[in-house]
Amino acid sequence: MTLSWLLIYGLIAVGGVAAYFLFRQSAQIHELKAELDRTHPKKTPVSDTPDGREASYIEKANEAMQLSKTFQKFVPRQFVEHFAKHGSGATLELGHADEDEVAILFCDIRGFTGLSEHLSPQELMGFLNSYFLRMNDPIHQNRGFIDKFIGDAIMALFDHPGGTAKDKARDALQAAIDLRKALVMYNSHRDNCEYLPINIGIGIHFGPVIIGTIGSDDRMDTTVLGDSVNIAYRLESLTKKYNADIIVSAQTLETVGAGYPVKTRLLDWVKVKGRQSAIEVYEVLDHLSEEEQKARLSVQTQITAGLACRMRREWDDAIAHFMKARDINPQDQLPQHHIDVCLQYRNLTLSEDWDGALKLHH
Repeated sequence: MTLSWLLIYGLIAVGGVAAYFLFRQSAQIHELKAELDRTHPKKTPVSDTPDGREASYIEKANEAMQLSKTFQKFVPRQFVEHFAKHGSGATLELGHADEDEVAILFCDIRGFTGLSEHLSPQELMGFLNSYFLRMNDPIHQNRGFIDKFIGDAIMALFDHPGGTAKDKARDALQAAIDLRKALVMYNSHRDNCEYLPINIGIGIHFGPVIIGTIGSDDRMDTTVLGDSVNIAYRLESLTKKYNADIIVSAQTLETVGAGYPVKTRLLDWVKVKGRQSAIEVYEVLDHLSEEEQKARLSVQTQITAGLACRMRREWDDAIAHFMKARDINPQDQLPQHHIDVCLQYRNLTLSEDWDGALKLHH
């Protein structure tokens, strides 16, 4: 027998042995499966029994409820209720829009960019979530809801269900005061943890808006549009300029009504960016100490008189009133602001229809 034939017979023998062991292993696996089937027979699916079906329905209902609650964190429930209130049904569809009058509140952290530069990404997210958590309650407790978070800013709407325009404006005003109180408590907590305090600015305006949905077939969002939104946003941006914590428009205060116990003072007559008509802006003082309220109100007569002179282009008289206000309360930055404005404007060539308003470019 040649060597080649010996090799062939050898390979056949090895293959036979391998096949035998594979067959035995397969047989053992089948025997083990049969034993498991005998000792652990298959049970009828729970859902095939009456009690099982009921339990399954309850489980699915709970899952749907949990999912609904989760989506409400992205699409505020109040948006759906708003559309339903206006006879639009409870289904949010792309491109749907309603008109309404609401109070809009913007709240922003001052100096946030500088603060964020000293925090790691995780520390920054932890700080923002801790801050937003504390700012949430004052808004919801006053029947408002957060429309969106814009970086460190909050945009909230106040659409008092079943209430009047006065109710909506009062809700927003009280929410702003409560936000300042919540900030004091938050800063106390930060101090205990040896963190620096933060400050916020708040702007409020009441007026008509368009509430609707925008986006595309696969990505939709709720939104609020209109001149009123722009005004509220611009008023918040003025808080740093006027060293005021809360700034509201005259229209908001007129809507609130004279009978509402809130202390304010006139700040200026301005034209905000994106708007042609001028508005009166006021500072809310209720969250300040009694001493600070009295100090800021002590110059109100001179500020009001000085603004009236500025509108008539009586620059010397206007400056005289503002200088008296500065003498009354040297710590107040408002009189010096108005002095600087008068010195700037009296050297400008103003148009015949200039209405005395300070034009703001930011």
